[in-house]
Amino acid sequence: MISARVWADARRLWGYHLMRHEPRPCSVAIGLGSHDLGVADTAVSLYRRGMMPLVVFTGATSRTTRERMPRGEAVHYRERAIALGMPGSAVLVEPCARNTGENIRLSRALLQEAAVEVSSVLLISKPYEERRAYATASKLWPGVPIVSASTPMSFEEYVDSIQDDRLVIDMLVGALQRLLIYPAQGFMTRQVVPGEVTAAYERLCREGFTSRLAADAG
Repeated sequence: MISARVWADARRLWGYHLMRHEPRPCSVAIGLGSHDLGVADTAVSLYRRGMMPLVVFTGATSRTTRERMPRGEAVHYRERAIALGMPGSAVLVEPCARNTGENIRLSRALLQEAAVEVSSVLLISKPYEERRAYATASKLWPGVPIVSASTPMSFEEYVDSIQDDRLVIDMLVGALQRLLIYPAQGFMTRQVVPGEVTAAYERLCREGFTSRLAADAG
């Protein structure tokens, strides 16, 4: 049974991870691969609203997606988007990335190879990955305005969609840890983390929500 204190701390992390950017038209979108096909659904919705003429879906497979998405995250995203009505000509696939840094670097290289002029980027991720994606892209693609987007939903709605309470909290904790340690390693720009968010993160770690922590925390 997860306590009210744990839920409150998890909700605080969820709120911090959201960038709350207002989607606006960008020259390209990048849909970051994961277990969540909602990223592809959101890409289609934004495309229909005229927010971008082209999307790059990026991602290979991971321990959480190799069974659900055996052809690779980016390929499954493309299939989903086309099934929902997005034209194939509006989709590029980057099938090799295995982490957020590679998502950005390899997508950037693919766009350069395709001679796509990029003046702004709309990043589409899972809700709790918005800030991590933004911080990573800001580091690896300096000088290009970055807008973060995800499927609009509440914390409770996301928990219900995953149907694994502990896993969701573990993922929130893991994403926050990376925001704390990766800037010093040169992987992303430094984000201001309020003290109450750090305190909530530390309490959740003590409660054992640590399965998604990076091994290179030292």
